[in-house]
Amino acid sequence: MESLVGIFVDTAWAQDAGGQGTLFSFLPLIVIFVLFYFLLIRPQTKKQKEHRAMVEALGTGDEVVTGGGVLGKVTGAGQDFITVEVADNVSIKVRRQTISAVMPKGTMKNV
Repeated sequence: MESLVGIFVDTAWAQDAGGQGTLFSFLPLIVIFVLFYFLLIRPQTKKQKEHRAMVEALGTGDEVVTGGGVLGKVTGAGQDFITVEVADNVSIKVRRQTISAVMPKGTMKNV
């Protein structure tokens, strides 16, 4: 039994004695981080930047879709909230950030 333990311990020391550099031990982590950056982080920040620019550019007369799927026309725009007319004489106030898309002009008439 002692000889088996000695073999495993000697094997473990022998594997450590290979002496690969620290760069090779961190290389897989670096590769994974680079992949995450290009596949997940970068596209998400680009999408957030585009949404922020769209929300800031909202103005009266734009036809929009809210996060809840409500289609309407912007009738008033404030700093944090906008007024959206969803039907004749029916308006709702929503936060600017809940706007998910700006639709082309005339979309409300076609729906």
